[in-house]
Amino acid sequence: MWQLYLFSFLAGLLAVNGVPHFVRGVTGRKHQTPFAKKSSAEINVAWGWLNLVLAVIALHFGHVRAHEYRAFTLFAVAALIMGLLNAHFFSQKTSK
Repeated sequence: MWQLYLFSFLAGLLAVNGVPHFVRGVTGRKHQTPFAKKSSAEINVAWGWLNLVLAVIALHFGHVRAHEYRAFTLFAVAALIMGLLNAHFFSQKTSK
């Protein structure tokens, strides 16, 4: 059961983290990644895509079909946490 909790939570974090990188990349804009402060659009597409793929893999290994409501709840909580952290972090970066 611990795999369900861990992988569902991790999938939520990865999925929400991947979205801004992927979107900024496909729109041709630079964005911060672990590789550089202003990574190219191509790097952001790759980084966002990798995060999204890892989120799907985490859901697969979490065996979420057995307990869909628990998995969704953990995914949603992690997505909210990562969304709030990203909003706080990126609002600080743009306000300076």
